[in-house]
Amino acid sequence: MTETVPPVRLFVAIHPPPAALTDLATVVDALRVSLAHAPGHSTRLTRREGWHVTVAFLGEVAAAKVDRATRALQAVAERTEPMRLRLAGGGTFGGRRNPILWVGLTGDVAALKLLGTAMRQALRRARLPVDDRPLRPHLTLARPGSRVPPEAIASDVTTLAGYQGPQWSVTELSLMLSEIHQTPAGPVPRYTALASAPLGT
Repeated sequence: MTETVPPVRLFVAIHPPPAALTDLATVVDALRVSLAHAPGHSTRLTRREGWHVTVAFLGEVAAAKVDRATRALQAVAERTEPMRLRLAGGGTFGGRRNPILWVGLTGDVAALKLLGTAMRQALRRARLPVDDRPLRPHLTLARPGSRVPPEAIASDVTTLAGYQGPQWSVTELSLMLSEIHQTPAGPVPRYTALASAPLGT
């Protein structure tokens, strides 16, 4: 009997360099959503080793089609010039009842959005699933839900509004595998790069 290979969950991302993430971390440490995080009271902070900016989200893909996604990634990357970005500002998605706290980006954001459009088009041409919603560039910081009072979230948004991180260059795209691992503290997402492609080659 042939063993069925389960589908994999994929997305395309760019990764800010360590200097940019270290600078952001100093601000995140002082946010009220971070100060409220404690054993037995998770405010669902995202893992810093997984911080990234999503360019396109595929969702579940047959394992046999990962090569298609890799080729689409490479084709778009070689047609895309490097761009300059910085992490800056912030806000929430999801409304007051289920907020998702994020930091935004400034710089060549228009070029980043064009990259997102090109990536979605290439994935569709490869007959792969893709979320068709336009790219809203951001890096997710926390999904606190009702674990943090709304006024605390509003305070954190105000803090992030004044944030300007160091500028950095985007020089590659990565195809990422998303998995959920069970830990004593609960389910934890883990992201692994399956392929990377330099921009502008």
